[in-house]
Amino acid sequence: MAIILKTVLGLMKTLLGFYYVQDVAKNKKTFSKKPWAGLSATGLVTNFFDTLGIGSFAQITAIYKFFKLVDDRIIPGTMNVGNTIPTVLEAFIFMTAVNVDPVTLVGMSIAAPAGSVLGAGVVAKMERYKIQLGMGIGLLVVALIFLGGQIGIMPLGGEAIGLAGWKLGLAVVLSFIFGALQTIGIGFYAPCMAIVYGLGMHPLTAFPIMMTATAMLMAAGSARFIKEDAYDRKAALGLTIGGVVGVLIAAYIVKSLPLTIMKWLVTFVVMYTSVWMFISASQSRKDLKKASEAANI
Repeated sequence: MAIILKTVLGLMKTLLGFYYVQDVAKNKKTFSKKPWAGLSATGLVTNFFDTLGIGSFAQITAIYKFFKLVDDRIIPGTMNVGNTIPTVLEAFIFMTAVNVDPVTLVGMSIAAPAGSVLGAGVVAKMERYKIQLGMGIGLLVVALIFLGGQIGIMPLGGEAIGLAGWKLGLAVVLSFIFGALQTIGIGFYAPCMAIVYGLGMHPLTAFPIMMTATAMLMAAGSARFIKEDAYDRKAALGLTIGGVVGVLIAAYIVKSLPLTIMKWLVTFVVMYTSVWMFISASQSRKDLKKASEAANI
């Protein structure tokens, strides 16, 4: 079953990669003047820590927001498209390295992209302030999950390598929901870890599950973002190029790090960015209201 999943994932990656590269090449004249070094470094650093289990969406959002690299409206699409290939690489690495029940892996991995397809079509057409508000709420939820883990109130998991019965059904349903939420910039890693730990699975099993599910939902949702022209091509390409390098360094050279301090830092940054998104959403809504009133005069 795992071999079938790898085959499907490989085909999805190939098709999405072809579509993605073709779209970027066709529209390279529209590239922004943002520096390649900064865009690629963002991909390298965030995917490095992504491979070690911290996740990358919250950090990327914070970097894009702070340095004004990508318009808020298209941050979700840019992250999904740009991170797809690095995340597929992570999935292949961890599916081989960590033992996990194939039924659980396949069930959660299929549910997540199903939710992503539904969510991407909605997000691509949403107004700016709604995306900002959604990202603010999502980032706050992720920050609280991180904080709960840091102070010891989140469950620490058990020894199981798979799920059955109602626990499997619940995990699949939650994967579908979080797959849809990923399209507005809420990373799948933190919620997936919460599912795995809360239902009594071994903490290590979270890695192949969350990376395979994320890779598949990104591949499914990213095609929609590309079709809707809802992403920054240059920034996405920077994420992809730097991200592949970051994944390989983390997986084959560093392998593990004492991440306690980094997790506290990420928690703080995510909370800060969440508040920033709420403020931006409020301002965008005011601007939209002013524009609407002016148009009716």
